[in-house]
Amino acid sequence: MSDNHSTIGAADAGSTEVKTKPLHFIQQIIRKDLEQGLHKKIVTRFPPEPNGYLHIGHAKSICLNFGMAEEFGGACNLRFDDTNPEKENEEFVNSIKQDVEWLGFKWDGAVRYTSDYFDQLHAWAVHLIKSGLAFVCDLSAEQMREYRGTLIEPGKNSPFRERSVDENLELFEKMRAGAFEEGTCSLRAKIDMTSPNINLRDPIIYRIKKAHHHQTGDKWCIYPSYDFAHGQSDAIEGITHSICTLEFEDHKPLYDWFIQHLPVPAVPRQYEFARLNINYSVTSKRKLKQLVDENHVDGWNDPRMPTISGMRRRGFTPAALRDFCERIGVTRSDGIVDVGVLEFCVRDDLDKNAPRAMCVLKPLKVTLTNYPAEQVETLVVHNHPNRDDLGDRTIPFTQTVFIEQEDFREEANKKYKRLVAGKRVRLRGAYVIEADEAIKDSAGNIVEVRARIIEGTLGKDPADGVKPKGVIHWVSATNNLDCEVRLYNRLFTDEAPDAGGKNFLDCINPDSLEILQGCKAEISLAGAVVGNSYQFERQGYFCLDSKYSSAGKPVFNRTISLKDSFGKTEDQE
Repeated sequence: MSDNHSTIGAADAGSTEVKTKPLHFIQQIIRKDLEQGLHKKIVTRFPPEPNGYLHIGHAKSICLNFGMAEEFGGACNLRFDDTNPEKENEEFVNSIKQDVEWLGFKWDGAVRYTSDYFDQLHAWAVHLIKSGLAFVCDLSAEQMREYRGTLIEPGKNSPFRERSVDENLELFEKMRAGAFEEGTCSLRAKIDMTSPNINLRDPIIYRIKKAHHHQTGDKWCIYPSYDFAHGQSDAIEGITHSICTLEFEDHKPLYDWFIQHLPVPAVPRQYEFARLNINYSVTSKRKLKQLVDENHVDGWNDPRMPTISGMRRRGFTPAALRDFCERIGVTRSDGIVDVGVLEFCVRDDLDKNAPRAMCVLKPLKVTLTNYPAEQVETLVVHNHPNRDDLGDRTIPFTQTVFIEQEDFREEANKKYKRLVAGKRVRLRGAYVIEADEAIKDSAGNIVEVRARIIEGTLGKDPADGVKPKGVIHWVSATNNLDCEVRLYNRLFTDEAPDAGGKNFLDCINPDSLEILQGCKAEISLAGAVVGNSYQFERQGYFCLDSKYSSAGKPVFNRTISLKDSFGKTEDQE
């Protein structure tokens, strides 16, 4: 086997075939570093800012960082880069920890925070001042932008750049003591205002923020910038491979400059990969927050949101998300991933693992006129057609049952494989029935179907040789579980809702959620628990909603349909 390939299981279930998959570039880098003895053990980290909920793009980063540590026998830290107390809180911290654990990963040791290192970072800021490499600047934010220059014009030095070391030390101490108001001054690195890389034009190291911090309380009124804290935190933790997305590539020279000019205990290296961009979605935290704040969705964990918590509530599985991240690969080329790939992974996992059940979304009563009114027959059905290990369940069969309204027509063409007046259909796991009569209300709506059981057809074809046209699902009309069902679809109708200057809010799909009351599920679903998935036969994959379900009143979310029908008419499906 080539050194640049890894072994993976074959895609076909049950196959013993072994296939090799080329190593992506980060795997190649790590393997080479270990073979050359550059590191005895790799250490990666997942370093989210606790200012929002994680989304599908973060799932890729989680799988990559934790996955590399697992694959190469290393360790992965979970570190919160909590340098902006105004936008951070414990709610986000707790949700992120839950997301990582749900995906099936465990961080090394205790959860870490950049705020754990605030004392050391402050000492290193003082070190830069003493080295003549940092100064306190009194320019306002607006003035700083003017002095910074543009992509084609160099910046110019701050008039405060040549302050003496002693003056800078005194002013920085006053900043720490709270002597100055927010926005009046900042500590900046002294690098090069003419650099073609704007990130090197004397960037801010510390700024004044008189805000309560969720970890350190009111100890600090100055906070390090993300760019200053990030690399130094990596160094403190002995990170060997600092893996981040491509938008941080221009920050790498600054990352390296700080490492070079500070007495850090380790020298981590930064490697960039392409972030995950997926169509029919937005992943900007600002835009996701706007969706939440303006009540376009039902919170950060709305099942239509691309957040990990939203996908969990919708019924996506950790295995499906990890499979998705594996399929799309790790490259340095930006691109758009079709959401259909994610949906395929979800369907594939649920098809293999979700037990079956029956639920009628829009009930139509069927009375079986030749079945005893008082009789209740207990039928035994398999929970999965290909998984004996998932066992069986029992369902009651009674004289009256519910079927879907769309599963009966008085007249239909040959393509219609459901119940038609004068024709036969099989009830899933039960008898073949034949429809005799449709009962209508005063408005002409069909409110009941009268039909007959074809005797001797429980598990058998009719003795007269007239086979049913199809198989439909059903539930007992007298022994069922009343429930609410929420049918979710894509949140946006446009595959690129925030591209080309569009207002992404104008692309919200008005049909992204349909709430159905009075649905009837088979009684076995009374035992459904949050976190378990079910295939409602012929309807899709569903799970119990973690937010709105209550005792005696379950709410089921449709995770995904059995096949992709987005934007298609009934005739196209």
